[in-house]
Amino acid sequence: MAALRPCFARTQTWQQAGKYISALVSELPRRNGWTLAQQAGDRRPDRMQRLLNRASWDTDAAVSEVRRFAAAGLETAARRGRRGGLVIAAIDESGQEKAGTATAGVKRQYMGCAGRVANGINTVYVSLVREKTGHALIGARQWIPAEQVTDPVTSLVTGLPLGLEFRTKGELAIDLCTGCYAGGLVFDAACGDEVYGSCPQLREFFEGHGQAYVLRVASSFPLTLAPGTTVTCAQAARTLLKSTRRWEIRSAGAGSKGQRWYAWAWLATRSPHHHLLIRRHLRTGELAFHYCYVPGGQLLTRPQLIRAAGLRWPVEEDFRLGKDRFGLDECQARLHTAIFRHTVLVMAALAICAVTAAQLSSRTGTQAPPPLAPGEPPPRDPGMIPLTVPEIKHLLADALARPRPVGHTACWLTWRRRHQARARWFHQRNRLARPYALVT
Repeated sequence: MAALRPCFARTQTWQQAGKYISALVSELPRRNGWTLAQQAGDRRPDRMQRLLNRASWDTDAAVSEVRRFAAAGLETAARRGRRGGLVIAAIDESGQEKAGTATAGVKRQYMGCAGRVANGINTVYVSLVREKTGHALIGARQWIPAEQVTDPVTSLVTGLPLGLEFRTKGELAIDLCTGCYAGGLVFDAACGDEVYGSCPQLREFFEGHGQAYVLRVASSFPLTLAPGTTVTCAQAARTLLKSTRRWEIRSAGAGSKGQRWYAWAWLATRSPHHHLLIRRHLRTGELAFHYCYVPGGQLLTRPQLIRAAGLRWPVEEDFRLGKDRFGLDECQARLHTAIFRHTVLVMAALAICAVTAAQLSSRTGTQAPPPLAPGEPPPRDPGMIPLTVPEIKHLLADALARPRPVGHTACWLTWRRRHQARARWFHQRNRLARPYALVT
């Protein structure tokens, strides 16, 4: 919080942001403007709402500070534990369901969080992943549909910035990575799913910056294997990989349940810097295709690219932790600036816990060695796993718990009931004013 102080015009606003982050780390079952304000000790939610909507503070500078804090903290943890490994920029999007049409960026679209087409908003994130150390979200850009950008009335109502232009998710990923490079970050590889692998502008951006990447592509993605020979990924897999000798079993990295084993195949293309990496599930035979680029002069072996492909998943864990533990998808704001500010404060809370867990990992892990044989008897003392992000959050919630003033609970009970009564009265009045037709 001390590092974030220059981002705020007034000390009171900075202190309110600290109370917001402390409330996010608490054990609240649901995090919205009312519950966060009550947890912070405010008598009304006005200050929290002003922090998100109207207060003067530089949100982009706050994102840069969160990125610097996460990068420095994870690097310190890696050096302290003498843990090498790859440094990955994992790109993905996550959504939040929303009701109505008055929210910035809202649209009926496929929502991964719902598993179906639903009304909601989507935000593109980049996560800094340090292999064997930790990971944290370091950048975010909300995706705004073209129809909202081009409609001046909708832009004004939802608080979109003046001069905002429509950007695809791939172009938003370019903006995020540009900010990371400007902040001095260097990645061994960048990873993303089919949305980003199918974006030629993103691939050209990475290649122009000499950035290696391992991007998922669809089975219909075209490959030029030789001059005049272009096939899709699915055709290449069917015609060139019939022999089992072309496949090798390698782990994509360690998970909570052990190593994640897959069969992998490697295909060269016309370009000496581009390759196709194919992953096959050992049980179902499902195929996944990764388009890889390694710039000249950079040494990335096939096992390293396989590990890089497996390091795309920590960003999904960041989404799960952010939503389950910090209220990433519980923002009830409607305006573009308020949604982004809530996201930045959640990223700050997550980065604090992620860096703390990474730096304590080597000192708090006493877990017994993994078994080496199926019939191996269990150890007498299984030990304990290192402190995780959820456990760090529990410790911080206990440490930040503060006594409440006398009558605080009663004050909030009265305020909620009075506010709900006022809102109910206005809803009833608006309903009476509607021109209902008589149905017979």
